[in-house]
Amino acid sequence: MEGNEEKDMNFTQTARGIVRAMAIVLSVAVPLAITIEVADARVGGGGSSGSRGSRTYSAPPSTTTAPGTAQPMNRSFTQPGTPAAGNPAAGAANKGGFFNRPGMGMLGGLAAGFLGAGLLGMLFGGGLFSGLGGLSSIIGLLLQVALIVIVVRLAMSWWQRRHTPASAYANAPAASGPAEGPGAQTSFRSGLGGFGLGSSQPALEIQPADYEAFERLLGEVQAAWSNEDVAKLHTLATPEMVSYFSKDLEENKARNDVNKVSEVKLLQGDLAEAWREGETDYASVAMRFSLVDKTLERATGRLVAGSETPIEATEVWTFARRRGGEWELSAIQQTN
Repeated sequence: MEGNEEKDMNFTQTARGIVRAMAIVLSVAVPLAITIEVADARVGGGGSSGSRGSRTYSAPPSTTTAPGTAQPMNRSFTQPGTPAAGNPAAGAANKGGFFNRPGMGMLGGLAAGFLGAGLLGMLFGGGLFSGLGGLSSIIGLLLQVALIVIVVRLAMSWWQRRHTPASAYANAPAASGPAEGPGAQTSFRSGLGGFGLGSSQPALEIQPADYEAFERLLGEVQAAWSNEDVAKLHTLATPEMVSYFSKDLEENKARNDVNKVSEVKLLQGDLAEAWREGETDYASVAMRFSLVDKTLERATGRLVAGSETPIEATEVWTFARRRGGEWELSAIQQTN
């Protein structure tokens, strides 16, 4: 009896420890989530959405304006399993689920080994972690899962930084002179709204009128979003992007909120890459801009989030146009 009481006491103490740990995690995570939501109320929701043709899942080259890497797409009509032109192995590399992602061979096997050992332990009545040296403690489970997640995220980030330059420059034209790395190239101002040359000479020549169109679209898209003018957005962005904007606007209405964006001003911008696929031209542009971003209660006009103080944002916008047509917003990506 005394042995059973001691086991029950130990289990109770362990359970209390788990509850306390979960409370601490939630107390940190919930305010952070709220902060992120407040800071990302502008057009695009602060996420990465849209399509960049065959380069949708290849990060654009870094630039002076956006020296970090662009975040991968959260929403896109383009499927990641679709191989890009000239790369038939891309589709096969993306199949097979989480553990078969590119660069996840070793980590996938490691994680699968942990999972398999835990499942075998459960099947044979020894608990989830009996297959891992008898670690049946729930706290041990949580700690090891957390460690696995951290290691996987760090490895994926390292893999992306290591391989992004190769994929971004894969379709760039060969240099006629001595090769120079991206860091050796200079950036200069074109005199058009703060746009300058990006990290590599583009395969598609971008004219001064194109830079003017990019800056104009930056302001007009933000204004149409703020006015909830979906008809206007259809003239400025691709149908895919308009579908995302419409969904976000409907969610704001469901919360009885309205997001107001004003005083949009381009501070700095440069071209990351430009290319042509069939009849469609693409240009990815890094832009740092200021804006007043606030969310109001629709019925009363009461300030819910944001302020009258301008903030700065740096994003990579990709524009697309059919041969002889006008530029349209095709994708927005956040930067790291």
